[in-house]
Amino acid sequence: MKSGGRSDGFDFASATLAGHIGRGVLGFGSIVGSIVLVGVVGPVALVLLPAGLFALRGCPMCWAVGLMQTVSRGRLQRGCENGRCTLTVAGRGRDHEGAAV
Repeated sequence: MKSGGRSDGFDFASATLAGHIGRGVLGFGSIVGSIVLVGVVGPVALVLLPAGLFALRGCPMCWAVGLMQTVSRGRLQRGCENGRCTLTVAGRGRDHEGAAV
């Protein structure tokens, strides 16, 4: 899914941090459970593997990127004017290098 109005990347963030952590617990738990339970119930346990990947939105790295996006949402703002893009902390008016905007 594309990020809000931007065409330069994907948005893996969740609406809330608790929801994102919950998806992580479910996803990683399903993946670990599928591997651990193979010795107990056999290949049937591998059914948990796709469920875990679905909860993580494809891969553990996608989940980690989404965690960073969820945490930074509302704290960092990106803006482009006259061909110059800046990253500012919301409400402070400074870019990523500390220079005033």
